[in-house]
Amino acid sequence: MSIEFNIENSTIFSEVKIVKPSISEDLRGNIWTSYKTSEISRIIPKNVSFIHDKFSLSKKNVLRGIHGDNKTWKLVTCVFGKVFQVVVDLREQSLTYKKWESFTIDALQPKSILVPPGFGNAFFVLSSSAIYHYKLAYSGDYIDANDQFTHAWNDKSIGIQWPSKEPILSPRDYLFSKERKS
Repeated sequence: MSIEFNIENSTIFSEVKIVKPSISEDLRGNIWTSYKTSEISRIIPKNVSFIHDKFSLSKKNVLRGIHGDNKTWKLVTCVFGKVFQVVVDLREQSLTYKKWESFTIDALQPKSILVPPGFGNAFFVLSSSAIYHYKLAYSGDYIDANDQFTHAWNDKSIGIQWPSKEPILSPRDYLFSKERKS
């Protein structure tokens, strides 16, 4: 079994990377590697390393995000189920400010998306449920929800074409999207 990754650039953002692992399959199923320091460390700054992992379990039609901060690199993967992944450039001085790109991340066809600092991260669950993995790289302390930025999932100035117009939202995302409408 080889442990290799095919690393591609996003079609819109040079900083966003798509990481596709080699997959070994046989009659039992498949096996693949989600992370190998020698491979993935080449695509993040030298002074930053992955130090923190989180998982979320979400039901069908759940939309999480658009959240982020200005120091955390996120390597995100769907390890069970299928999600509609969105990355939004929220760096105000960027030429691609408020542009977005979507990816389908499916546990049966594994891939990870590297989301740089300053980009919003969001996903919508397409399958009956999904387990989403966040691998986080940052220096200093972790920036938790209260100190992150949030953009409304339905912000018209961004214009994301979500699979549903009535997703299941957290109170944080629901209230933020209501505030933006008024």
